[in-house]
Amino acid sequence: MECSPARQIAAMHTAAPIAPLAGLAVMAGVFTLLAVLELAAPFRRASQSKSARWFTNIALFALDTLAVRLLLPIAMVGAAMLAAENGWGLFNLVTLPGWLVFVVTLLALDFALWLQHVVTHRIPLLWRMHRVHHSDIDFDVSTAARFHPFEIVLSMVWKVCVVIALGAPALVVAVFEVGFAVATLITHSNLALPPRLDRAVRTLLVTPTMHRIHHSPRVTETNSNYGTALSLWDRLFDTYTAEASQPQRQMEIGLEEWRDTRTAQLGFSLWLPFVKR
Repeated sequence: MECSPARQIAAMHTAAPIAPLAGLAVMAGVFTLLAVLELAAPFRRASQSKSARWFTNIALFALDTLAVRLLLPIAMVGAAMLAAENGWGLFNLVTLPGWLVFVVTLLALDFALWLQHVVTHRIPLLWRMHRVHHSDIDFDVSTAARFHPFEIVLSMVWKVCVVIALGAPALVVAVFEVGFAVATLITHSNLALPPRLDRAVRTLLVTPTMHRIHHSPRVTETNSNYGTALSLWDRLFDTYTAEASQPQRQMEIGLEEWRDTRTAQLGFSLWLPFVKR
């Protein structure tokens, strides 16, 4: 007997509590796999001490996680469950098939984070925080963890608001969180697909080669290829750059203002939003 749309949505909320541990295991596994592949077949040669960079980038991730837990009462999945309990948001007001809710939620959340990324480049105060991520002068899977705690807290506030406005089912939100985190790890990895395969994949998904252009110090390239999971939004809103101006094995990564070992230091990275440059 086929479940009604309402029962399908209810099932998505009920299954959500099992997701966090499974998601953590998936992300840890993907991070480890990519790190091993980078050691075996790195696309680019490192220009800084890997141990110093990795310590700083992982420490930033730990501080980000702590900041979110201390400063925010709920995260994305919690917001979805709160919205369901109170009947808040679009999908708690209209009845749609479960599959359609699933697809629309994933697309809406991915677009919301693409839009957030664009805004962090356009508003000076937000760019001060986001440039911590861009100041890494090497590019590997640890770069995916390199964000200032202030930015991560503001990002979570935005994501919670979007989830509540959608009335998104908790399980779909959990699936998105894991999928987006995995995409972030993959697109920042020091790896590359064969050119022909890369061009085919990026018709739908962001690849490391596509996202690496976004980490170029050239402003026109930095301000393009904002996507993390889907390449759709960059193509749709004309922010897509197909090729970097320099070969990617030799191109510089990071920001023109900071080209030294300070970017691999935790203290400097935490203080960077307050530097007037």
